[in-house]
Amino acid sequence: MRRRGADFRRPVRRKFPNVVWLALCGFVIVLFVFVLRRANQRPTSRSVYTKCYAEANTFLTYIIKFSYMAILIGIAELLTILCETIKLKTESDKISVYEYLEFDKQISGQESYLKETFLKRSPRHERFMEGLNITDEMLSPDSVTRQLNDQISLAKGFLVIAKESNNLQFAWELSAQIRNSQILLSNAALRRTPLTISESETAVRDMALLLFQAQQLHYDSATMIMRLKAKIQGLEEQMSSINEKSAKYGQIAAEEVPKSLYCLGVRLTGEWFRNAYLQKKLKENRQTALKLKDNNLYHFCVFSDNILATSVVVNSTSLNSKNPEEIVFHLVTDEVNYAAMKAWFTMNTFGGVTVDVQKIEDFSWLNASYVPVLKQLQDSETQSYYFSGSGGDNRTPIKFRNPKYLSMLNHLRFYIPEVFPDLKKVVFLDDDIVVQKDLSPLFSLNLNGNVNGAVETCMETFHRYHKYLNYSHPLIREHFDPDACGWAFGMNVFDLVEWRRRNVTGIYHYWQEKNVDRTLWKLGTLPPGLLTFYGLTEPLNPSWHVLGLGYTNIDPHLIEKGAVLHFNGNSKPWLKIGMEKYKPLWDKYVDYSHPLMQHCNVH
Repeated sequence: MRRRGADFRRPVRRKFPNVVWLALCGFVIVLFVFVLRRANQRPTSRSVYTKCYAEANTFLTYIIKFSYMAILIGIAELLTILCETIKLKTESDKISVYEYLEFDKQISGQESYLKETFLKRSPRHERFMEGLNITDEMLSPDSVTRQLNDQISLAKGFLVIAKESNNLQFAWELSAQIRNSQILLSNAALRRTPLTISESETAVRDMALLLFQAQQLHYDSATMIMRLKAKIQGLEEQMSSINEKSAKYGQIAAEEVPKSLYCLGVRLTGEWFRNAYLQKKLKENRQTALKLKDNNLYHFCVFSDNILATSVVVNSTSLNSKNPEEIVFHLVTDEVNYAAMKAWFTMNTFGGVTVDVQKIEDFSWLNASYVPVLKQLQDSETQSYYFSGSGGDNRTPIKFRNPKYLSMLNHLRFYIPEVFPDLKKVVFLDDDIVVQKDLSPLFSLNLNGNVNGAVETCMETFHRYHKYLNYSHPLIREHFDPDACGWAFGMNVFDLVEWRRRNVTGIYHYWQEKNVDRTLWKLGTLPPGLLTFYGLTEPLNPSWHVLGLGYTNIDPHLIEKGAVLHFNGNSKPWLKIGMEKYKPLWDKYVDYSHPLMQHCNVH
């Protein structure tokens, strides 16, 4: 606390002087001596008595006079002290009144300043208050509205705890009182006048009693925290269960063949066997056989059993190519879709693009004695792991049981030199991509002696080698850098001459045989691809291949600049679960006006 100035300090009160105290003490001593002598006197002769009496009388006279003088001096001193005290008290009172008046002026000035500031708010302050929906009445220190709002907020918190504690009667009382308070606030808002104390007194008192009762029931902060923690834990468990079910149902939806696509395949198969003209047209096209081996043309390969998706790949490549007549597509499918695929690409020209369709069953060399994957599928333990959902961990994740990971169409990418023995360079495309740019410059890229040209995926949302491989295994740990950049299948440039020279297929077989117990990696073709092409991959410009349109959000600028858009993930554009905002990028290359498409209700 700040001390007052020297002029305004109260002087220290004066003490009684020592003379007064000495006079009083002397008087008491004399009085004591006198009484003592009177008590000790004995009868004597009259002359002696008279003489002693005279001496004592004289002595007492002096003592009394001396005592009177001391008392008078003390009284005078006391009067002086009393006068000074009264004077100082008056001056002190004057100073206190002066200080109070000064302090009152300061307070009044501050109140005036605050009032002017409140009444003259800046436009920015006004906008801030409008954004928070604050009124002048709520800012008032006597606001009943704010008090009711505070009570309602607290009551809502207690209401949750009461329900969790199964105290339904108290929860009902809280709910009823909350509604009553809200009705009061609503009525006041409708009539545009603030609540008065008289009309809200009952509601405030009743709510206060309920809140006090809640505190008596130990609905305090600690209880609330424990309840909320338990609630959060329960919600997390529910979320985990829902996510697991979502992944399962999403996987099932991704694996199913839409009814419309199944209808299209059946119709095309019937058309192929019923329409002899289509078969004759395909046989008479002799130029196709010559183009299939011409290394001066641009060769693309697609391995798929999806007719519509493959059609989009061919159509988008043709429409965005500068010289579509120089493009050759090599399509490989299975026995079921072979006739339908031939019928579709025979009755549609796709801007002069050459299309050749083969079936995987015609590759006699593709058998269990040569292909480790086919050999492993004959093992009962592998069949149990992938098809019955049981394995070493007694529970196989649903994503590991996707049939595409066991399909030879998916593993055929590691046998491209055997499938196309006369070709020197080929661009591999997945069936879930859309081409937006001319891809002919890919064939003039220098791979610097590497076999595979691919876009690396060790950027923001993708992973490095340690995310795909088991680095606790000594073989992986000794041969591969865990921080090496991964890359993506879907758009790859393969130098088949270098492939054959380095025996890349043999490297793939080596790692597949080492992973017979699934300890190096769990599933898919990307992990063995990372091992097979380790040190043999040339990174390409990221704009050649934009990934993620089947499961995440992509920067629109990347999509606009991308040459190939990849719908990797479960949300394929031909499925109902496809991402709606990216479907138009795929739909514009589908001819929905085709009679067969309309008949099968493909949309």
